[in-house]
Amino acid sequence: MKVAVVTGGNRGIGFETCRQLARRGMKVILASRDDDRGRAAAQRLRDEGLDVDPARLDVSDDESVSRFAELVRRTHGRVDVLVNNAGIMIDSDASWSEGSASVFRAKIETIRRTMETNAYGALRVTQALLPLMPRDGARVINVSSGMGQLTDMNGGWVGYRMSKTSLNALTRILADELKETGIRVNSICPGWVRTDMGGAGAPRTTVQAADTIVWLATERKVQTGGFFRDRKPIPW
Repeated sequence: MKVAVVTGGNRGIGFETCRQLARRGMKVILASRDDDRGRAAAQRLRDEGLDVDPARLDVSDDESVSRFAELVRRTHGRVDVLVNNAGIMIDSDASWSEGSASVFRAKIETIRRTMETNAYGALRVTQALLPLMPRDGARVINVSSGMGQLTDMNGGWVGYRMSKTSLNALTRILADELKETGIRVNSICPGWVRTDMGGAGAPRTTVQAADTIVWLATERKVQTGGFFRDRKPIPW
């Protein structure tokens, strides 16, 4: 049985990704920063007859990542799919017209916290779990955003944009350094999705968002080092 790890798996896109990977016969480790919410989310999926275990993981904390990796090594011994989904968007909840999300008002501490989770967190977890990944087709999928595309970069939401651009750079670096191993690394843009982060007005469902993640995790002949939306390559 293949083992999948999904960070930020207790809600939204991560939760639906856990569901879809488990439906494809994988053992899924639902990683969540909040222990109680993680257990509750895993139980909901177990009630659907799916093989999902919760585990505590704070991707912004070195010790938490080390403990998590040791738990996975001890209990499962391998990771076939890693979905770096955990992320935050904390630049501002104020309206654009107030300019509070502008680069000219951006707080360095807000950018630092965002980078710590969205970019450094993905690197920490990947480094920690890499020794457990089989060299014959393991997958790393980084959940990025079109807001990180340099080809379509706009203003506002500075921390989030910078973090997702950095995550895309990490994807390319990992893909290059792992290209001889058989481990494939890709980024995806899920689009604007109805989640706690995306809001109720977003046009896409979590099912639609998770589809490309699961495709990259299971498709036999998928490339490495790409950026995808709706199963199609998009510009960096």
